[in-house]
Amino acid sequence: MKTEQAAPQADGRVTKRLASAYEWISTCIGALLLLAFVYVFAFRVVSVSGDSMNNTLRHGDRLLLLSGMFYTPERGDIVVIHYQNEQPLIKRVIAVGGDRISIDKKTGLVVLNGTPIEEAYVREGYTPTFEFAGELEVPEGYIFAMGDNRGDSLDSRSLGAFSEREIVGEVFFRLSPHAGVLRNGDGVYGDQSP
Repeated sequence: MKTEQAAPQADGRVTKRLASAYEWISTCIGALLLLAFVYVFAFRVVSVSGDSMNNTLRHGDRLLLLSGMFYTPERGDIVVIHYQNEQPLIKRVIAVGGDRISIDKKTGLVVLNGTPIEEAYVREGYTPTFEFAGELEVPEGYIFAMGDNRGDSLDSRSLGAFSEREIVGEVFFRLSPHAGVLRNGDGVYGDQSP
């Protein structure tokens, strides 16, 4: 008799263990799916390649960005742009749809909607015009973006305005080598060294 009663108890323990294992595996799968969703649709990690954003960002910096799906561009934001089949570009939004922008050829001063703008983050304070000439009214749904190292940046001055649909996301946090939040208009290294 003892043998007959032991079998149902053992089956009950096995069933409980299987149920616990199933619950644990389901929780892990759910967490992984949520993490994948957040990574793909909300946040991404990118690395800076090149010197076009010196001194705000430097080659090799690892950045966290908010996906373009949840983002509306504002002047001063740093964004990642997927331009055609090129490597993604990291640039600062200077003008948004409806803004008028021009660059004084003699001084390099950027004029936005008729008013010169202060750009403390610009390396050496100079904005070469490249092929950009005259005044441009940025079309709705587009941005005019430039690198902070204006002497070494492929940007809207030669490529034209970028569609907001080309924005991968807004950079808001540097992960490494010096972790920190990037706020609108910041030059976070704060120095003018190369």
